[in-house]
Amino acid sequence: MPSSHDYIKDKRNKNIKIFINNKFYSRDKAKVSVFDSSVILGDGIWSGIRFHNNKFLFLKDHLDRLFDDAKKISLKIHLSKKQISKILHDTVIINKMKTDVHLRLVVSRGIKSTPYQDPAFTISKPTIIVIPEYKQPQDSIYKKGLVLKTVKTIRGPHNVQDPRINSLSKLNCIIACIEAKKQKADEALMFDINGNIATNNSTHFFYVKNNCVYTSTGKYCVKGITRQKVIDLCKKNKIKVYQRNFKLKDVLKADEAFVTGTFANIIPVKKINSTKFNLRNNQITIKLRNLYLELMER
Repeated sequence: MPSSHDYIKDKRNKNIKIFINNKFYSRDKAKVSVFDSSVILGDGIWSGIRFHNNKFLFLKDHLDRLFDDAKKISLKIHLSKKQISKILHDTVIINKMKTDVHLRLVVSRGIKSTPYQDPAFTISKPTIIVIPEYKQPQDSIYKKGLVLKTVKTIRGPHNVQDPRINSLSKLNCIIACIEAKKQKADEALMFDINGNIATNNSTHFFYVKNNCVYTSTGKYCVKGITRQKVIDLCKKNKIKVYQRNFKLKDVLKADEAFVTGTFANIIPVKKINSTKFNLRNNQITIKLRNLYLELMER
């Protein structure tokens, strides 16, 4: 089955150099301490960033979100946005990368003196990691579309583990993903605490009805960069777009559905639970993807 993160394998990835705290390491030697907060607690934040035709896509948006998320979890990043931007640029330069690159930027709280959750036990500055890989989406996903299944695992309230934060603690999404895979689906379609559709486990969800585009309020999902770009494209191109609460029954009556994400941009959905969508009728989805591809080239 296709996946929103299926990619074309690239032999060059065997020789990538990975950035960890001011040094570059070969793939087989890139390691962090077993006492790092990312390892023992999943304590940190991250962002996935595309490098396309010698430029980072929407880098300011990604760094703004990273620093906003860090503030929400009281993680003080010791570097400025400009310094992290330089690290990203240095990473693609040392790897001689030009395009079709996906970078995972990770910031953990740092090294612990002992395995314990209290930030006071952190004895180092935050750990900064950049993993660059050559990654192109499989073309087949745009033709075949994705299968989504609703799951029992929901996006929780803000005062439990805020689902708007792009944290390393992804257990909520991982469990939803496992549920979906057991149902032979590509992604999980997740509800919020009020029974409305919120998002997917690793992408953002949209549907189309009568040439109008709908997505959730955003209160129970990560602040998606691609999601926002799609909303902006709708507004700029006179496509009606609504961020609102909606139920599964609304989705199942849709004309089209699609998901968004940094890696594969916009992917059509061919089936939700037992409801099938005719991808040949995906006029809005196709239009938005073409507009997004144009945006990537600006």
